[in-house]
Amino acid sequence: MTSTRWNPRALPDQTGKTFVVTGANAGLGFFTSEQLAGSGAHVVLACRNLAKADAAAAAIRSRVPGASVSVLQLDVADLQSVREASETVRAWPRLDGLVLNAGIVHPPKDREVSLDGNELVFATNFLGHFALAEGCLPALRRTPGSRVVSLGSLISRLMDSSLDDPQLATTYNGWKAYAQSKIAMQVFGFELDRRLRANGAGMVQSLVAHPGYAISGLTPDIRSINEVSRGKRVVDGLQLLVGAQSKRQGAWPTVRALTDPDAHGGDYFGPRLLTRGAPTRQAATRTSRDRAIAARLWERAETLIGTPFL
Repeated sequence: MTSTRWNPRALPDQTGKTFVVTGANAGLGFFTSEQLAGSGAHVVLACRNLAKADAAAAAIRSRVPGASVSVLQLDVADLQSVREASETVRAWPRLDGLVLNAGIVHPPKDREVSLDGNELVFATNFLGHFALAEGCLPALRRTPGSRVVSLGSLISRLMDSSLDDPQLATTYNGWKAYAQSKIAMQVFGFELDRRLRANGAGMVQSLVAHPGYAISGLTPDIRSINEVSRGKRVVDGLQLLVGAQSKRQGAWPTVRALTDPDAHGGDYFGPRLLTRGAPTRQAATRTSRDRAIAARLWERAETLIGTPFL
C-alpha cells in the first residue's frame, strides 16, 4: 500500500502489534482505538476513569469482531499516575505505538492547576504526555519500527506562541492556554524525532497529526461514548458548511501516522482539505519546527517532571 493511494477504511494488517492510546474512552481517542483494533492490533485504552475505559473497550468489542483491547489507568494531569503507568508499559515485551491524544478541549474559564501545581491545560495536554513518552521509551526502543504520534491542532494556524510563559500565572486565558498546549505538542513531536535520531534511537520515530475540525454532532451515536442531543446534531450539522467532519474521520490522520509503512519520523498528517477529508502529509507551522523554541520547551519540561529525557 503506497502513501499516494492510502485508504483509511482498509488499513495495513497490524496483527501482533500493540498500541497505547491516551484518552481512548471517547472522541478521537475512541475512534483511533477502534480503527487500530479493526486492523488486528492489540489496543490499550489508557484513561483516567476506568469505568469509562471499560465501557469503551466493551463498545469496541461489540463493533469490531475479535477485537483485542485492554485498559490501563492513566491520568496525564498527575505525574505520579504517569510514572505508574509508565512502569507498567516498560515491563511489556513490545510497544509498537504510543498515541498522545488525551486532553482538555474546552479549557476552564479561570486558571486551574494540576496536582503537581502546573497550569491544568498545559499539564494535561502536554506535560503529562512528555513524561509518558519518556517513561515508555524503553519499550518503544526494543520494538522495531515503533512510533510516537503527538496530537496537534488546527489552532496552531490561528494562534501563535513562542511558549515563553507556559504556566500563564498572570496572563491566563482559556483559549490561549489551549493553543499553547497544542503548539507545545507539535513542537515536542518534531523535536522528539530530531533527538531520537541524534541519540542513535532512530528506530523509534516521532510523528505529528491533527484531526481537522472534528465535532461530536457529526459523529455516530454510541452509547456511553458519543451521545448527542437532537438539538446539538442540528447545530453541528450546519458546521458542514464550514468544513466540519466526524471524529471518526478526525482519527484518520493519527491512524495513518501510526500505520502507513511509507510514513517517516518528522511527518505531519492532517485532513486533505485542512479541516476535513482523507489524511495527507502537510506542512506544519514555522513555530512548530522552530529548534530554539523546542530547546527551551524541552528544558522546561525536563525540569517540571524532574527527569532528563534523552
